[in-house]
Amino acid sequence: MKRRAEERNTMSLDRNAERQEVPVDPATGKPYINTLAAVAISPAGASPEKSTYVSQAVDVIRQSGLPNETNAMFTNIEGDIDDVLKVIRDATMKLAGQGYRTDVVIRLDIRPGFEGQIHAKQELVDEILSGDQQ
Repeated sequence: MKRRAEERNTMSLDRNAERQEVPVDPATGKPYINTLAAVAISPAGASPEKSTYVSQAVDVIRQSGLPNETNAMFTNIEGDIDDVLKVIRDATMKLAGQGYRTDVVIRLDIRPGFEGQIHAKQELVDEILSGDQQ
């Protein structure tokens, strides 16, 4: 599932453009649609402390090999849209497959042509706040 940016076609990117050229992954010949997902997966109606269950879903995400980070509310995942959605499904099935009614909240930022957005968005905000943006 890991992809290398340098293996894909090089193209000019405009951070403010509404539309970008879609790169092709040379390894597969398929379009590479970069996706940043914020996902929260937890059992419905379980005990008030859900960390034990949530950690099972997070473990599936971490084992995927896709860039990810977990915060107090969500786990962020970045990769090709097909890979990201598969990981979300696998993490959901970790709980649903045990018979738990499972709540899933997903927000997707689908941005062809860009990678590394899991950190770049935060870095851009930090630049703006520090006054370093040009």
